Amino acid sequence: MSSTVKKAVPPVSPEEPRRRLAREERYRQLMDAARQLVREEGTQALTLGRLAERSGVTKPVVYDHFGALPGLLSALYLEFAARQTALMNAALAASRPTLRDKAAVIAASYVGCFIGQGRELPGVIAALDSTPELQKVKRECELAFMSVCESELAPFAAPRTIAAASLWGVLGAAEALSTAATEGVLSAAQAEDELRQLLVDIVGRSRRSTG
Repeated sequence: MSSTVKKAVPPVSPEEPRRRLAREERYRQLMDAARQLVREEGTQALTLGRLAERSGVTKPVVYDHFGALPGLLSALYLEFAARQTALMNAALAASRPTLRDKAAVIAASYVGCFIGQGRELPGVIAALDSTPELQKVKRECELAFMSVCESELAPFAAPRTIAAASLWGVLGAAEALSTAATEGVLSAAQAEDELRQLLVDIVGRSRRSTG
């Protein structure tokens, strides 16, 4: 009678080196860990040293990706802005050419992407005001959003332009409403409806001012 002898497989030592991640994989790991850290403990807990510890890497690895804390905060915000812009542009391209449809798409895209980013985003946005460098990053993204609003709504205005003051008002409302929805003060539907109506109203004001 024959028997099969199985070779024992030695257990993996906890000190065995982990697989070296490709640069893009490591970047994604660090970004995910940073968002989770902010979500759980707030932006005040976000340091490059703490991120390195949480990600199981050395500090030089984190510094290599972000340079310093402002670089990390910029990366977190720019990733949100890029996702929001892509979502909004795709939805606008597929929407019907009416004022209410355009306004509804802008509102739903902004609020939906903001909420989808999670509770960590308001803290990241607040931290962007800490240095002129970060303020510039935020301002460039804000101007890009207002440019989309202006280009999509201007064809329905008279004359075919939207006042800069109105666009700044929309921006402030969009951020405030989205933050309230993220924190559960408002529902997503309430935030979207209010922002959509505001977008429609600024077009109506432009028509009345020339009437």
